[in-house]
Amino acid sequence: MLKASNYDCLYQPAEKIPTIVVPHFPMLGKLTALRFLEWVQHNPGGVVSLPTGKTPEHFIKWVTRFLKGWNRKEIRAELEAAGIDPAVKPDMKSLHFVQIDEFYPIDSAQANSFSYYVKKYYLKGFGLDPRKAMLIDPCKIGMNCGCQLSEIWPDKRVDLTLRYRHPKNKLEERQKELLERIDQWCMEYEQKIRELGGIGFFLGGIGPDGHIGFNISGSDHYSSARLCPTNYETQAAAAGDLGGIEIAKKCHVITIGLKTITHNPNCTAIVMAAGEAKARVVANAIQSPQDVNFPATALHSLPNARFYLTGGAAKLLGERQYKDFKKQKKFTDAQIEQTLVDLSVETNKPISKLTKKDYHNNRFSQQLLQKCGQSPSRLNRQVLEDIQRCIDRGIRPLENTCFLHTEPHHDDIMLGYFGHIVRQFRRPSNRHYFLALTSGFTSVTNQFMERQVVKLRQHLYSQEFGVLQKQGYFDPADQMARNRDVWQYLDGVAASNPEMKDEGCARRLLRNLYDVYGIKTAKGVEKYLDELLDYFRTQYPGKTDPKDIQQLKGMCREWEAECLWGYYGWNCDNVSHLRLGFYTGDIFTPQPTRKRDVLPIVREMERVRPDVISVALDPEASGPDTHYKVLQAVSEALQIYQQKTKRTDIRIWGYRNVWYRFAPSEANVFVPVSLNMFSVMQESFLNAFLSQKEASFPSHEHDGPFSELAQRIQVQQYQTLKTCLGREWFYNHKSPLIRATRGFVFLKEMEPEEFYQSCRKLRESVEEYAG
Repeated sequence: MLKASNYDCLYQPAEKIPTIVVPHFPMLGKLTALRFLEWVQHNPGGVVSLPTGKTPEHFIKWVTRFLKGWNRKEIRAELEAAGIDPAVKPDMKSLHFVQIDEFYPIDSAQANSFSYYVKKYYLKGFGLDPRKAMLIDPCKIGMNCGCQLSEIWPDKRVDLTLRYRHPKNKLEERQKELLERIDQWCMEYEQKIRELGGIGFFLGGIGPDGHIGFNISGSDHYSSARLCPTNYETQAAAAGDLGGIEIAKKCHVITIGLKTITHNPNCTAIVMAAGEAKARVVANAIQSPQDVNFPATALHSLPNARFYLTGGAAKLLGERQYKDFKKQKKFTDAQIEQTLVDLSVETNKPISKLTKKDYHNNRFSQQLLQKCGQSPSRLNRQVLEDIQRCIDRGIRPLENTCFLHTEPHHDDIMLGYFGHIVRQFRRPSNRHYFLALTSGFTSVTNQFMERQVVKLRQHLYSQEFGVLQKQGYFDPADQMARNRDVWQYLDGVAASNPEMKDEGCARRLLRNLYDVYGIKTAKGVEKYLDELLDYFRTQYPGKTDPKDIQQLKGMCREWEAECLWGYYGWNCDNVSHLRLGFYTGDIFTPQPTRKRDVLPIVREMERVRPDVISVALDPEASGPDTHYKVLQAVSEALQIYQQKTKRTDIRIWGYRNVWYRFAPSEANVFVPVSLNMFSVMQESFLNAFLSQKEASFPSHEHDGPFSELAQRIQVQQYQTLKTCLGREWFYNHKSPLIRATRGFVFLKEMEPEEFYQSCRKLRESVEEYAG
């Protein structure tokens, strides 16, 4: 794998830990799987500690594939090609397993607990011996016989100050005693690991704050197993598992310590990371000296420690970047632009004022100057003209154009390029259609649904609903009535009248209940309302919902999207919801298929006949894989549509939002955003996306609604361009739109063939190794 990577294992003195870079996420899984099996071959009876969550998806798939097919000819050939002896099948039953971490308090029987994950994928899936597994089970740790976690922690809040203070009541006495028993258990857990010789093979991911296990930023490198609190970044990352940030903020964790991992000096410790979102924490872990702010630097002391990365995760490793840059004989316009943008930001000087000395003080721009054969002033002028052309494209309105705006989730369009789309609305000759590809039910909490059901109950037997019922208003197929739901809600927004808004929401929820359960009367609904309230109040957050609940939650997201675009006069006919089947809510979701996921998009294209199609452009198959899967489905659908219609005039708008960002050189349309547009975006987001208002599933970068993070990103992009062009370029511009600019949206406009090539390259590289 190292030979195939085009890099050395270590670039000293900048890098402090050996690293292997692979092209993409599935190959990362294959590399870790092969290294794990190789280690087990050489260390029967060894101690292993393996990760949970989505990061090990392809690791688990590859290990399972190799073990199940070990004696098949093609598998044996694959193992031999990787340098593994197929004559020696790894003895999985001989291994001792150490669980890395667990939320606390959580019922280990819940499907979102790490104990459940470990039992399903490692003990059962890999065939490990349960008797040799050291598990972290909150239901057993320190618990007296017959006692339940809910009795000790009724509100799920663990007060660690009880370790150091006197209890104030009987409940606190029980809590203090339990905390003492947990601390004793953690010490004994650590001791048992050390009695086994320590961990021999450790595989982990790295969190948004750089955490390893649940050793968050600031953890002592000599820490041992313990019960401890987490930070916001870790809570945000865990919100999806736990059913919302509200639950994650209450949770503490039991985790092995950094010294637990490094106690065995011969430990093979591997950290795997995929995607550009991890690039900064990865760079800090590899390039920084040992520092409590960067937990993974504790692994520098292990000679067998490694980082396994995708190209995106390795993006900020300076020596590797420079190696790639230096070996190029010719630079593309995009590379020239990015080099000068970086130099401008680094020196805090406009590009027009960059001097030969500035170029020579930066090794990247120095290489550029040496190989381009052009003067600094000419390179400066070239890049400035490129940036200004991108801005010109961003302010140029289109006429007589049909748009098909696609989004993986119902707020992706808004968070990605809201400022641009609103300006296109202002041309009456344009037609707009919106296509949400997935149901989005996983981002709706039980608490939100409970509130919606309560509001419906308040309206169910009102005079207004009685009249509407007699008119057949709640027929799910009545498109005009669906529009009236939206108008009712928006009238309430305009009037600042909560009762009017609640009535609009109640109308739509009742219509949805008629649709899902096939009922037609208010009396028939009562029974379901009771059952729904009981469900939403009693089920643990993060549980996989049954199909009817998934559908109702998804319909709430669909209603929100219809309200958003209703703001601008687009009726429900213009907003479609495909609910593609690959979106299941499971931790590992299936791949899209042609019949189930691609052909429905083709039919929408045939109905709409778009001139411009937007798509969320995922740079790497990692992170929220819904984006990648939707990207591939849209790409295949467009190819089928083009083959049928023979159209060659379609343009693609690639956008990114709060999960991924374009570097300026990756985009070719820069859309100015004013303070007024930011205000419109914030207000419409908070009024339309009610289920997202409380930001139950936020980004680790921002504790609040996604609309606030989208604004922050667009302001950062403006600050970059303001540095490059100089503030005077904006303040003295003849256009009031440019003078009012305080943010930028970056887009990549493509011809279909360019779009297909990027998708094909990504898909072929990913699925060749997808197992």
